[in-house]
Amino acid sequence: MSEAVKVAVEAALAAGKILRDRKDSIGEISYKEFYDPVTEVDLLCERTVINRIKKTFPDHDILAEESGSAEGNPSPSKWIIDPLDGTLNYSHGYPCYCVSIGLEHEGQLEVGVVYNPCLDELFVAERGKGATLNNKSIKVSTIPTLKESLLVTGFHPKVAHSLDDNLNHFCRFMKACQAVRRPGSAAMDLVYTAMGRFEGFWELKLSPWDVAGGMLIVTEAGGTLSKFDGSPVTIYDEEILVSNGLIHQEMVDILQHDI
Repeated sequence: MSEAVKVAVEAALAAGKILRDRKDSIGEISYKEFYDPVTEVDLLCERTVINRIKKTFPDHDILAEESGSAEGNPSPSKWIIDPLDGTLNYSHGYPCYCVSIGLEHEGQLEVGVVYNPCLDELFVAERGKGATLNNKSIKVSTIPTLKESLLVTGFHPKVAHSLDDNLNHFCRFMKACQAVRRPGSAAMDLVYTAMGRFEGFWELKLSPWDVAGGMLIVTEAGGTLSKFDGSPVTIYDEEILVSNGLIHQEMVDILQHDI
């Protein structure tokens, strides 16, 4: 295990412990916008993760959901952090949320860690070394067709105020696959696709911290990632399509149908 992976795992587990310990006493809830809650626990977890990273890598850049970008002298290495992906779920006591940490070096993801404290599930990937769940190797599913597939998606909190709202895609996929789920955590959707619980995932209006931890885990588990049109995707794109690879073109075809 590299030092970067070790630090990411330690940081994710520490933040996850806070989430477990504070789930019944989350403190004050504020709103970045009326639909986008932030709890005291978000902020505490973010400080915990950043402090652990900076202890070992003081010169690395940080991009975090709540505090934004923290950069000193420009570094080729950047940590992208979501201390609590699924804040709305957490604030309602719905057990689907996680800590997501990604390390990017010279524009390429090198480490991905996602920790689900609800089920004590630790997903880890390092470029070229595969992906694991609680130290056991994981791979995407082998279901070959869309009609047999269980998919997952998400909706931006501003869905009621946006023309580009994903509802058209959702309706088309519902008619083409076995079923579609909507748990409310993009990072969890990514890693559950990586381990084969879902065959595919798509979503709009994402931010880098939503996907930086999970994207490498999907890649290292043998999955396929792209934009909706099948072209290459990065953590800085606002749309993502993820699959086991076998159903990817079918999903692209449906997503392109609505253009």
